[in-house]
Parts: sequence; C-alpha cells; structure tokens
Amino acid sequence: MFAVYADSFASSADDPLTGLVLGERPDPVAPDGWTTVSVKAASLNHHDLWSLRGVGLKAEALPMILGCDAAGYDEDGNEVVVHAVVSDPDWTGDETLDPRRSLLSERHQGTFADKVVVPRRNIVPKPASMSFEEAACLPTAWLTAYRMLFTQGGLKAGDTVLVQGAGGGVATALIALARAGGLRVLATSRDEAKRAKALELGAHEVFESGARLPVKVDAVMETVGRATWSHSIRALRPGGRIVISGTTSGPNLDDAELTRIFFLQLSVIGSTMGTRGELAALVNLLDSTGLRPVVDRVLPMTEAREGFAAMASGDVFGKVVFTR
Repeated sequence: MFAVYADSFASSADDPLTGLVLGERPDPVAPDGWTTVSVKAASLNHHDLWSLRGVGLKAEALPMILGCDAAGYDEDGNEVVVHAVVSDPDWTGDETLDPRRSLLSERHQGTFADKVVVPRRNIVPKPASMSFEEAACLPTAWLTAYRMLFTQGGLKAGDTVLVQGAGGGVATALIALARAGGLRVLATSRDEAKRAKALELGAHEVFESGARLPVKVDAVMETVGRATWSHSIRALRPGGRIVISGTTSGPNLDDAELTRIFFLQLSVIGSTMGTRGELAALVNLLDSTGLRPVVDRVLPMTEAREGFAAMASGDVFGKVVFTR
C-alpha cells in the first residue's frame, strides 16, 4: 500500500524532512481486538514534524508510517473517525492518564497510508453531515482544543480567554470552539493576515504577539511556549489559569514568572489530547452546530511533502489535510 513514512531522523534541525519517504509499505494486519480502517483523509500535525526529528519516536521503530488523525471506512463499510490515543488494553478510565499510552505513529503505524489498524474501541462514528476531510481534522488538534477549554480549563459562557499564536491547527480550533461555547475570545499573532483571519473565525479582538491587552483574562490557552509564556502569565487576572498543551517555540523559558504565579495564585494546567468520549462529544457538537474545522489546504497524499514543508515554514492557517 502507499504510505508516507519516516525511515531516518533529520540530520539537521533546519531540514526536518530529510528522513521523509513517500512509497510502498506492507499492508497492515489487525491483531485480535483491532480493526482495519481504509483511510479517506488524514491531517497533518506538529507531532509529525517532531517525529521526523526523533522526538517521541525511537530509532528501532523505524520505518514508521506517520500521522495520528484519520477518517475513513471500517471493515463493515461504516464511516468512522479514528481516535489516536492507544492505551493499554487493561486500562479503564481517562486514556490520557494511562502511563503506557502512546499515539498512532509512535509505537503503532500511523494514518498516512491507504490503511491503518487501530483498537476497535478507537473508532467513533462519523456523521453524514461532515466530510472526511473535516472529520480528519478532529482527533488531535480539535480534540486537544476541546479538552483544553472545557475539561482542563473548566471555562463557561461569559469567561474571557486568550489564545496565543493564532494560525496553527490547535489555535484555530481554540478560537472557533471558544466562540461557539459563548466565551469572549482574544487572540494574538505576529502576522497581520493571521490576525485578520482570527477575527473571521470568531475572535472578538486580536493583538500583535506580546501587546498589552485591555483586560485581564480568566484563562490563557498556551501552545507556543517560550516565545509567549511571560505574556501569557501577565495577561491573567488573579486566580486565573493557563492551560498548556504544546511548546512550538521551545520549552526552555527565559523567565518562568514564578513570583507572579504564586503571588496571584495562578493555576498552570497541563493538557494532552483527549479521551474517546471527548472525541465523540466533539463530533456531536460539530454535527449539531454546523461548526467546521478551518482547512488550510487539501493535498493528495502523494504530495504530502508539500504539506510538511508548509507546516515546517509556518505557512499555514488551520489544518493541512491529505486525501486518498
């Protein structure tokens, strides 16, 4: 079958695509308790770029088909969305808390292929109202945003939230979901065009990265890390909370702002992916409201390198989707 995979790790941080290969791989065989999904669409995440750099992916696992997200047909011909978190078979409860959990494309082959095998419990029905391309955007970026806002962040209608770094898949999902949830949404970006798009997406106000805000916010959704951390902490009201799910600019802080954190009694909350139940709830939310993911571009999987290059350069707003 055709697949997009890593057969080595990048030799240079400036060129993460050196180990990316587009070609043939053996058809997967589903073990007991697993099922085969024929992929119609799959979306790109920063996780895939990190994998090419050897982050979260061990050399002995290579070659590894990349991709966490997919929508397609199960073995019975049902339209499904794939949940990317693979927990231990004996684990019960929140899958994201399983210390043995992994994502597709870490220990198990990923979704950038004609077929992917996943645990049977990892498939969620896709509503007819949603295209495969739209559904393929949900399992990582949109699920991460949903959990950040409503599970870990505990936000409710009327609260004010700041989304840092408008443009990426998680950030665009945060803006759209926050607006749909009745929150007041502020967003930042270094790029004027991305700020304009954030307004179109539902942000009430947008600002340049690092700009002084007119109000203190109830919560900050942080996916950038080092470049925005101090601004995020300083943007919070006393007792506010920052929910962090990524560090695209790097994890090493110039100033952790510990004095402000303890003096203002701020909460720092980690958030990773989401559960199958949360994915099902997210799918139902989009089905009932008509809200849809922002898609930057749709490419045939045979042109996946173009999508990887665009993400590596930061030239995206929303999700990059590959189709078969």
